[in-house]
Amino acid sequence: MSKDHESMPITLLDKLHTSGAGYDIIRYVGLPDIFGTESNTLLYFMGKNLARKLDIQSVSDIVYAFEKLGWGQLELVNEKKKELVFQLMADSVVYRLSSPLDTEFRLEAGFLAESIERIKERSCECKEELHKKIHQIEFTAVFTD
Repeated sequence: MSKDHESMPITLLDKLHTSGAGYDIIRYVGLPDIFGTESNTLLYFMGKNLARKLDIQSVSDIVYAFEKLGWGQLELVNEKKKELVFQLMADSVVYRLSSPLDTEFRLEAGFLAESIERIKERSCECKEELHKKIHQIEFTAVFTD
């Protein structure tokens, strides 16, 4: 899809369905092998690019996208002047955190950063913090302008 085309409607995600192991193997084994030491950076920017492809207009659209993409249940838990804090929980997050694979959440962080940037019309970066004991990921979207 070129930049000249309109973004895809978020409802397109209703028409897609995959589950499980194939996706995880590609993401946590295949892509890091190809990307090498730049894997985390490239996954972050891949997430940003994916967000640009979808017509996301609200935080509820982001929550919907996370669920449809199989990333888990995202919840906005704190909104401040310079940052938004989200929590991600789901059975899939529990499985990913307890997996013997080296899991990360950079793709989701990039997707969230770009989505928030588009909604709020402010520059934004997103970092994630893993809370393995409670099987939760916390994303902090920080406005950089």
